[in-house]
Amino acid sequence: MNDPIYAPAPAPVESARVDIEIRSVVLADAASWRELYKGYAAFYKVQMTEDILDRTWAWLLDHAHPLEGLVAVVAGKPVGFAHFWPQPRPLLGRDAGFLDDLYVDPSLRGRGVGRLLIGALSQIAHNRGWPMLSWVTAQDNATARRLYDDVANAANWVTYEKPI
Repeated sequence: MNDPIYAPAPAPVESARVDIEIRSVVLADAASWRELYKGYAAFYKVQMTEDILDRTWAWLLDHAHPLEGLVAVVAGKPVGFAHFWPQPRPLLGRDAGFLDDLYVDPSLRGRGVGRLLIGALSQIAHNRGWPMLSWVTAQDNATARRLYDDVANAANWVTYEKPI
C-alpha cells in the first residue's frame, strides 16, 4: 500500500496514555496477527485452520491481491487489525472501500483502537477517491455496533448468504 499511513495522536488505554501506531501489516507482524485472527474467528465461532491463516496472511502480503491490512500497534506489538479491499460499485461506476474484518484485542476494547483503525481506513479511502466505506457485522455484536453507530450510518440493506 502506498498511501500515507494515518498516524493518530496518542489515545487513552487503561488509565495511562500510550502511543497507538496505525500502519500496514508487515512480515514481522505474522505471529501477533495470527493470534489476533484466531481470536476474531473464535468470536464469530468460525473454525480456524492453519491453511486459512496461511492463505489470508499471504493475501495480506501480496501486493497483487486486493486484500490489504492495517494493524494497530502498541509498544511494538499489533493489538488490532482491519482488513479491507476495493469493492466495485456498479451503480456508482467506481470502486468504494469494503472493511472486511476489524478486530481489537479484548483487553483494549472500548479504548479507541477500533476508532483509530476506522479513521486510518477512512483517510486511505479519501486518498484513493473512494466515495464510501461499507462493512457488515453480526446483528448481536453490540460492542462493535456502538462504535459503528457513532462513526457511520447503518445501511438500509439486508444481507443474505447462500452456502454453495
